[in-house]
Amino acid sequence: MSQLSLPLDRPAGAREDKFLIGEGNSKAVHILEHWATWPVMAAIITGPRKSGRSLLARTMVLRSGGTMIDEADRQPETTLFHAWNEAQAAHRPLFLVADDAPPVWQVKLPDLRSRLNASAVARIEQPGDVLAAEILQQLLDRHEIVANPDVVAWVMRRIERDYLTILRTAEALEEDVSRRRNRRLSIPAAKSTLTASGLLREPGAQP
Repeated sequence: MSQLSLPLDRPAGAREDKFLIGEGNSKAVHILEHWATWPVMAAIITGPRKSGRSLLARTMVLRSGGTMIDEADRQPETTLFHAWNEAQAAHRPLFLVADDAPPVWQVKLPDLRSRLNASAVARIEQPGDVLAAEILQQLLDRHEIVANPDVVAWVMRRIERDYLTILRTAEALEEDVSRRRNRRLSIPAAKSTLTASGLLREPGAQP
C-alpha cells in the first residue's frame, strides 16, 4: 500500500491523516508530485466528492511550499485570477480543488479561462478494488472497529465501489458497533447493518 502522509508534528497517539494511493488516483499524484515540470505554476485537482482531493492538495502544499484554494469553482473569479498570477510571480505552485476542470467548470472571465486552460489537471477517478478495500480498512481503523480481512473483502463485494459509498458504509458500521458496544465486526453483523441502511447489494449485481 502506498500513501502520502501529512508532514506535521502531532501529539503522541494522534491518528495521522494519510492519502492512500492506488488505481484511480496514482496518475493524479504523479502529476502533482512533479509540479516543478508544469508549464505554469498551477494545477486543478478534480474528482468525486470524498475522494480525498482536498487532503491531497493540503499534502502537496506542505511538500511544495505552495498554496491551495478549496472549492475553487465556487470562489470569486477575480480571487482566482490574482492567486494564479501570484503563483507565477513567486514560482510556487497553486493547487485549485474543483468538481471539474473547464469547460465543464464554466468560467466567465476570459483572462482567467485562458490561465486555467494552461494549468495542469490532476483528475482522481473512482478507486480500483485494492484501493477501495484499503480505504474502507483505514476508515474502520479510524473508528477503532476490529475487522478481519475476510470481513472487509465480504463487505467490498457487496457495496458500490465509490468513495461516498465507502464512507457511508464505515459510518453505518460505526453507528452499529457503538450501539452494540462490541467493536469487533463479523459478517452477520455487517450484513444486518448494511441491509438496514440500504447499502448492501448482492455480489455481481449491476450498480
